[in-house]
Amino acid sequence: MDKQQRLVNAAGLGLRRSFLTEIVDNPPANVDFYEVAPENWMTLGGKLGKQFRAMTERFQFICHGLSLSIGSSDALDEVFVRDLKKFMLAHGIQFYSEHLSYCSHDGHLYDLMPIPFTAEAVKHVAARIRRVQDILEHKIAIENVSYYAAPGQEMSEIEFFNAVVEEADCNVLIDINNIYVNSVNHAYDAEAFLKAMPGERIAYAHIAGHYVEAEDFLVDTHGAPVIDPVWQLLDKAYSLFGVFPTLLERDFNLPPLAELLQEVDTIRAIQANAIQHK
Repeated sequence: MDKQQRLVNAAGLGLRRSFLTEIVDNPPANVDFYEVAPENWMTLGGKLGKQFRAMTERFQFICHGLSLSIGSSDALDEVFVRDLKKFMLAHGIQFYSEHLSYCSHDGHLYDLMPIPFTAEAVKHVAARIRRVQDILEHKIAIENVSYYAAPGQEMSEIEFFNAVVEEADCNVLIDINNIYVNSVNHAYDAEAFLKAMPGERIAYAHIAGHYVEAEDFLVDTHGAPVIDPVWQLLDKAYSLFGVFPTLLERDFNLPPLAELLQEVDTIRAIQANAIQHK
């Protein structure tokens, strides 16, 4: 793993504006790093901008993109990538991750759409990832995403994911909840999928909650607490690959910060147990 992957450790939390002031005034001792969507923070000024600067001066941060649209057939938005590079430099942020998906086609789609699992798509996406890495001058991490359909499928999800990261020579953001959600929705074995992941490329992980639409249909919402089978899958990942930095995502239905910090404590407890039983 390259230098960027060593910049964060232990347990992290996705930073949201709704609890920014609370964290600035009383930083939680159990959060080792924070993650932000750069699109939501790059143009901030005023009080929020000053508060964000106060945070980046004190804590380690990761940028997790929402709009790069790495799988799109639209031209790669290199202006955004260069603006991102300046933003990361200004705040001392040295790591960036994105979704293995796309969110634009002649305009923004306002959702993360699945890339067809084809050999042609592997070449297309990997070339775009390499270009982003060239501009940023470091490797990025690509996240396995939840999906609800796979049109034109030529290979399995894990075969496609592994082919992309190998061809692009990039790092991996492993999303534990996405593996679980997809395993239910597409009837595959979550542990088998996990074991097939390129563990040597894992930079860090996401863990989150989801919505149960039906017994065999889950929706990846990041709007609920993490459930026990997802925690258990995280523990399995540590046993397979060793302990890696892990971040709690919660995007809406935000509870009091204290409840989120309890879930961060759960991450830390599972990590400590995995290290103890290594």
